[in-house]
Amino acid sequence: MQHCTDAERIFAYRALRIARGDATPLPGWDEQAYAPISAANDRPLDQLLRELETVREASVTLFEGFPVEAWARTGTANGAPASVRALAWITAGHLLHHLDILQDRYLSP
Repeated sequence: MQHCTDAERIFAYRALRIARGDATPLPGWDEQAYAPISAANDRPLDQLLRELETVREASVTLFEGFPVEAWARTGTANGAPASVRALAWITAGHLLHHLDILQDRYLSP
């Protein structure tokens, strides 16, 4: 859950910067380095879920507020070209990907 929340924040931040016309290349991030120092294992699951839900709501609100012309703006993130539209898809798809993994590995009979 913490990984999904961290990723959501980073994707939204990238989208915000690019949507606002910031041409600064944005760095990648190492989720493997984030995990051990996040202390996620010390937090109750309901707290992690509440944080993810809140961050997702903020992301949706952010994307809803972009003007039409912002969606086509492009920048560089993690050494690759990225548009605001692509980052919206990545943001949504990343969480869905991890929900599928949870379903397949832990919730399916």
